[in-house]
Amino acid sequence: MTTPSHSSAWPADRVAEARAVIADVAHHSDLLIRLACNVLAQHGETPGERADAQRLLVVVDARRPVSRAQREDQGRAAR
Repeated sequence: MTTPSHSSAWPADRVAEARAVIADVAHHSDLLIRLACNVLAQHGETPGERADAQRLLVVVDARRPVSRAQREDQGRAAR
């Protein structure tokens, strides 16, 4: 078994991917958005970028119970 090589570009690649997810949140799952927010909150280039990622994470987490309730309501309506 070989160990994957870790290049020094790894953090930059993950930050770039996280930015792409955040730039198009309408087309990504909440889980992926949360992951991207966590990456940017820790590794963002500026304090503003890190703060924005933390704010978006709060918003995504706050809406989770609503979406869960909506799924449950849809399940009851289907019965």
